[in-house]
Amino acid sequence: MRAILSVYDKTGVVELGRALSGAGMELVSTGGTSAALAGAGLAVTAVSEVTRYPEMMDGRVKTLHPAVHGGILARRDVASDMAQLAEAGIGTVDLVAVNLYPFEETVARPGVGLAEALENIDIGGPTMLRAAAKNFPHVLVAVDPADYGWLAERISEGGPGAVPLERRRQLARKAFAHASAYDSAIAAYLGSEGGPGGGEAGLPAAISLSLGRSAELRYGENPHQPGALYSGEGGGGVARARQLHGRALSFNNLLDADAAWRVVSDFPGGTVAVIKHNNPCGLASSDDQTAAYGAALAGDPVSAYGGIVGFNRTVGAAAAEAMRGVFYEVVVAPGYDDDALAVLRARKSLRVLCVDPETGPPLPEMRRITGGVLVQGPDDLEEDPAGWRVVTDRRPTAEQMQDLAFAWTAAKHVRSNAIVLARDRSLVGMGAGQPNRLNSIHLAVRAAGDRAAGSVLASDAFFPFADNVEMAARAGVVAAVQPGGSIRDDEVVEAANRLGLAMVLTGARHFRH
Repeated sequence: MRAILSVYDKTGVVELGRALSGAGMELVSTGGTSAALAGAGLAVTAVSEVTRYPEMMDGRVKTLHPAVHGGILARRDVASDMAQLAEAGIGTVDLVAVNLYPFEETVARPGVGLAEALENIDIGGPTMLRAAAKNFPHVLVAVDPADYGWLAERISEGGPGAVPLERRRQLARKAFAHASAYDSAIAAYLGSEGGPGGGEAGLPAAISLSLGRSAELRYGENPHQPGALYSGEGGGGVARARQLHGRALSFNNLLDADAAWRVVSDFPGGTVAVIKHNNPCGLASSDDQTAAYGAALAGDPVSAYGGIVGFNRTVGAAAAEAMRGVFYEVVVAPGYDDDALAVLRARKSLRVLCVDPETGPPLPEMRRITGGVLVQGPDDLEEDPAGWRVVTDRRPTAEQMQDLAFAWTAAKHVRSNAIVLARDRSLVGMGAGQPNRLNSIHLAVRAAGDRAAGSVLASDAFFPFADNVEMAARAGVVAAVQPGGSIRDDEVVEAANRLGLAMVLTGARHFRH
């Protein structure tokens, strides 16, 4: 029995090699993997000994040889295949463990040129993966170190034949998905502005996605729509969240959980969000997590019912206790204290998600339209409030500038036409998804009630008319932040001066349709 191990990510490979060797398998390896295995005291056969041909071109050609691929691709139940192997003196390969050069990580580094990018395109690795995956009824293929443990255990118990066909199929699917995602990343680079293939605004000339179905959902947004969760390579994010408690997640749960995670992740300080239908109906920042939760709930306690709560810090017991008495569907956070988790697990229906930061280059944002897909880069513009332009006679106070920065970040995550009212780094009123900005201001003021007096306002796009400022001033708003850029900017600023408001312009807008 023979195994080929050739991995860039060497996590767990020594332990895998030790288990395979203990089960009587010959270890065949290359380069750094061979050195790691030999350094652990394991007997390793070099690929060049198998091929009886030295590596060429600084390792560019080493596994592309019939002695390797014949051993992988031979069908054990086809007599002619096995006879040809025997005639050529080639042994079978029963397991291939390969992961690939870090192409995406390489090209993401500043200053990486075409030559370095091309050297990080793996050729032999994907070829072995595809060959092994094609012949999965006879050959085990592993691309994910997370699979090493159970594979080694099965093989130690009964050899490669102890792994059932369905598990082999799953490993093959993962291998093809891994190779496909790798090829897609290369194609995107070659077709992007950063690569040699051109492209517009840093977006690829063509997009090829490789996403595996990771969860079946009861249905989509409505019961008559089928639904499932698909995810690709990389880690972190809501798609790979660890569910620590609660019922199965629904399509809408995941959409809103992602909205919650995106909102709180955009704030540097401790922040809590309450999400309803993809919009923050409550949002607050504070070093006191329980206080932040209380302020977020106070943003709209009626809408909070049945909502999703997001934290950007490990949830403590006091905040978990404070959530008693309000029905929530999901809580999402980067972690939970043991006492907090015990409190949350006492709520039978509550889904508790632990989310890690997303790793790897983010996918472009995509929206389907009939006949195609719209693609854009993420709305991740880095902005410094110190660079904003005060355009009114009255300047915001330091406290108001803090609230304006808070409200401006919040407005990025509210459906346009977005209006956010904030005070003391807490959302007190919000208007979203309206066909005109006056309606959004009206809704935000109505939601805020008396708390509108003394609040600041953020608008995701410019004020087209002075009546927006006049309505806000009547409610007691004292300062506003907006992009500017309207042909009536002078009229808007004149109205703010007449009404005693401070106003700052950011020069950037944040539509979210």
